[in-house]
Amino acid sequence: MAVFDAVDFDAHEGVHFFDDPKTGLRAIIAIHSTHLGPAAGGSRYWTYASDDAAVTDALRLSRGMSYKNAMAELPMGGGKAVILKTAAPKNDAYLETFGRAVDSLGGRYVTAEDVGISDADMVVVSRQTRHVSGLPVAGGAAGGNPGPSTAEGVFRGMRAAVKHKLGRDGFAGVHVAIQGLGSVGYALAGKLAAAGAKLTVADIDEARAAKAAAEFAGRHVPVDEIMAVEADVLSPCALGATLNATSIEALNVAIVAGAANNQLATPADGARVHARGILYAPDYVINAGGIINVATEYLGSGDAEAVTKLIAKIEGRLADIFVESDRTGTPTDVVADRMAQKLIGR
Repeated sequence: MAVFDAVDFDAHEGVHFFDDPKTGLRAIIAIHSTHLGPAAGGSRYWTYASDDAAVTDALRLSRGMSYKNAMAELPMGGGKAVILKTAAPKNDAYLETFGRAVDSLGGRYVTAEDVGISDADMVVVSRQTRHVSGLPVAGGAAGGNPGPSTAEGVFRGMRAAVKHKLGRDGFAGVHVAIQGLGSVGYALAGKLAAAGAKLTVADIDEARAAKAAAEFAGRHVPVDEIMAVEADVLSPCALGATLNATSIEALNVAIVAGAANNQLATPADGARVHARGILYAPDYVINAGGIINVATEYLGSGDAEAVTKLIAKIEGRLADIFVESDRTGTPTDVVADRMAQKLIGR
């Protein structure tokens, strides 16, 4: 891939490639913008079909982090690391090598956990760099696993969508289909069930899906069926690019509101969702709870209570986007993008 010609290269400030034959580490760190502060974004450990696919993911995710951090009112720019999962063991030496890679950027990039990386992994990374967040913390402090904070933000953002689209003030009797039951999706399912929602869930781990369905009095379906389930809300909480021309045509919901990053496969897909009259909660706005948590930890700007107050703003921020979309007839993703671009000086 010629990076400068890539569709998702968006005036990125830097795209850094790291290859360590000794440990087997191969990683890409993409820095989209430092206009508001150091580029913050998690590290994804994943098996990619090709190196080009890994680059594309890094570019898209880092741009999304610029928008996410700006819209969450954080003094942070946007970046992302993708670590290419291979046969090399993800041991301490491997993670420490990644820590040195992060440190070599001199604080322009701040890392944290993402898919495939845990807070325990971040502890090992932190041996080699201080530019890391999401570390285990004492009760009442900001930081630690960002998953629960992400789930809280999605819960609140979905509540704004339900009120706007369905005219309902809570989740009692609202049917939500959740795609993906990782740390965020599972926590979200628990919150929704406690609030009275009816759940249909799916995960690539069918045993996990069955467990969630039993625990939350819902039902589970195969992963290839969840996108077309008849429900009030579809909540994508797995990997991105699930909303494409084919899947959008099959949607049988009034709202899409979930935790996954980069849910729209292409820029045109936001317009497709809008044209079908489905309310879409822009992913980087609704799923900002995790970065709010770990950024607050890194900046030393507050405790868990301060994190909760910032996450609470997600609900009102989405309500404003929905109103502006209705007023102008503009898809919600475009409304959000324009707001975010202005905030980062673009």
